Amino acid sequence: MKTLSIKDKIKNLTRIGTMILSLCMAQACQDALQEDVISRIGSQYLNTPKGLDDAVSAAYSSMRSWYGTERGNNFTEFGTDIYTNGADGSWKFMNTYTNQFDSQTGQVRELWDEFYRGINTCNAVIERAPGISGVTETVKTQRIAEANFIRAHHYFLLLQLFGPVELRLEETKVPTKEVKRTPESEIYASIIKDLTEAIPGLEARKASTQYGRATRAAAEHLLGRVYVTKGTSSSKASDDFAKAEPLFKNVIANYGLRLLPDFGQVHAFGNEINDEVIWSVQYTRSQLTNGGGNNAHVFFLMEYDTQPGMRRDTENGRPFKRYRPTVYALETVFQNRENDSRYKKSFIDIYRSNRPGTFNTTFDRSKPTVTFAQGDTTMFIPGFEMPANVRATKKYQVLTPSMYDEKLFPGLSKHLDPGRADLTQFEGGRDYIAMRLADTYLLLAEAQFRQGKIAEATATINTVRRRAAWPGKEAAMEITPAQMTFEFLMEERARELTGEQTRWLDLKRWGNLIERVKLYNPQAAPNIKDFHVLRPIPQNQIDRAEGGASAFPQNPGY
Repeated sequence: MKTLSIKDKIKNLTRIGTMILSLCMAQACQDALQEDVISRIGSQYLNTPKGLDDAVSAAYSSMRSWYGTERGNNFTEFGTDIYTNGADGSWKFMNTYTNQFDSQTGQVRELWDEFYRGINTCNAVIERAPGISGVTETVKTQRIAEANFIRAHHYFLLLQLFGPVELRLEETKVPTKEVKRTPESEIYASIIKDLTEAIPGLEARKASTQYGRATRAAAEHLLGRVYVTKGTSSSKASDDFAKAEPLFKNVIANYGLRLLPDFGQVHAFGNEINDEVIWSVQYTRSQLTNGGGNNAHVFFLMEYDTQPGMRRDTENGRPFKRYRPTVYALETVFQNRENDSRYKKSFIDIYRSNRPGTFNTTFDRSKPTVTFAQGDTTMFIPGFEMPANVRATKKYQVLTPSMYDEKLFPGLSKHLDPGRADLTQFEGGRDYIAMRLADTYLLLAEAQFRQGKIAEATATINTVRRRAAWPGKEAAMEITPAQMTFEFLMEERARELTGEQTRWLDLKRWGNLIERVKLYNPQAAPNIKDFHVLRPIPQNQIDRAEGGASAFPQNPGY
């Protein structure tokens, strides 16, 4: 049951947002030279019990700049081996790696600023909470642990995206131009320290009593991922993967989490709170408290609404046509559809008429016209080449792989949001699942594989594969240790987690981003260079640093 949600704690975001302005550090402000911050809420508000609670909620709200946004998806799905660009959108250069992707890119600046705002709010909570009266020690400990978790989360993402960044662990109350790029090893040490200290202070149950707050399971999952990522970095230690393994095992064994029996139910609309979810970012249906909303529902859809028998509706979504699966994703990653249910349960393959009538065909020329009653199948996307003579016998259009283009392709069903107020609403209200147990299993398999524990890694990955099987196909889905290669593990992560904001970070961690994009993403292949394993530092950050580029240098290539 969902009790009091943290999303209810973010209902005062207008007030809290103003408070954050008064707390924000220099690199989080658009203009570091503007020192006169005007706020209706003084800094002392945070020194009250309500202020402490609101500050932590405000720190959580900074997650909304990443999860479920076009910004977060552009950074993680675009420019990979499994997603390329569709027809629309002004951010295609983040997929194609052209020189438009530079230090002036708005989404780079926005993410940087929002995460540092969140970090400084966490710094304020960690520093001030011990001295606040009227709050129990238990609550103080938990709020500090939550702030440690959020701060570690933000620095971990910043480090992966940008390389060494400014590590600031004290509250910045007035703007400063004294900034520098902290060595990677120091940032990793800080992230690990934050999460290690957070774990005992967080609630131990699988979901907090206020749903959406970080739990021990969330912190252990994140810390395990940090170790797995550090283990392939220049700061790697010989025991990084060994340290990750027990963390993942603890998440799996000790918090009441479980893989849902049906893969299709993990992201089913209305089932956002389920036993597989470790931690999710909270959104609402209120326009006043939802920020920009969870917008993932629009980006992965094809142009269904201009096709015969169809119009746009809330059930099928608002199709922005941003992200299109690559040929490699569809034909190699999801090749086994006889035993594996994840293609069918990840992609939309049937559309039903919501605009009855008789129409000329548009892409399936095996018949000149099609006629539909309400609810009739208008399009079928089988995922294979159906011969024209067979398509001609169907009363609907059949979209085969040879007909795919930037407007027509299999759309992802994971993020559909039919609960929106109307068919034009962009600000979705579904919670965004940021961590789930299947990912824990796959990260555990990766940690085991890196240690040479091939049999153990095989058993771990088979747990995920058995759940993904069609009924009666469980044995056919299991692999042997001989089949347990790293290539297989990479494909298994794609099958399970496609469209869930992990892929670019995975390829970066594995050290094969450049290689795999050149192999499997034809739109990006001509332009991607070695330096693209890091994103550009926003130019306004460099400009506001004392000493400019000499003090805060840009990443190579930008």
